[in-house]
Amino acid sequence: MGRGTEPRQPAAPVSGRQVARRVRILRAASELAARDGLAGIQMQDVAKEAGVALGTLYRYFPSKPYLFTAVFEWHIETTLEGHGVDMVVDATTDRATEAADTLVALSVKLLDSPLLASATALSAFSEYAAVIPTRFDIVESCLGQTLLRVLGVSEAGERDRSVVRLLIYSWWGLFVAMLTQEITARQAESDLRLATRLILAPYDEG
Repeated sequence: MGRGTEPRQPAAPVSGRQVARRVRILRAASELAARDGLAGIQMQDVAKEAGVALGTLYRYFPSKPYLFTAVFEWHIETTLEGHGVDMVVDATTDRATEAADTLVALSVKLLDSPLLASATALSAFSEYAAVIPTRFDIVESCLGQTLLRVLGVSEAGERDRSVVRLLIYSWWGLFVAMLTQEITARQAESDLRLATRLILAPYDEG
């Protein structure tokens, strides 16, 4: 009987040197995707650009979809890095505006490079999710934690987690619609601000 097709789990970087090597790979993949798009890239191209052995690349990223989903997560993390560290959330904070501003700014930054955005957000993310659907906890992601800070939530309950999921899924759907040119960036922002205000109405009332 043949072996199953379940993909091998990636190695997690432990030392500072390994973390730096992983970032180098992510940066190389980003640069190649921004220039050539996903279809024009082979894993050996990424390894060569990053200056690592092909086996090392596969040890951290078992497949091309896995790699470009990691690129997408990395770009979200670096865009949001430090966001909300000094945020003061009190009764005067307009949480809907703050959350919408965060999501709009993230969209603008990711769309700085349309080819890279398409490669990561559309192709890689959808393919990867089909392979390993349970790996990514959207609430525990950098974006999820940022939105919880906006809401002034230190210990998230199930209701808070549901609200964050709704916010991120709303943003994601509109972001994809922008990428595929189904709607304009202006319309996407308007829709996102409306969705955010509706979803967060109970928080601003409280």
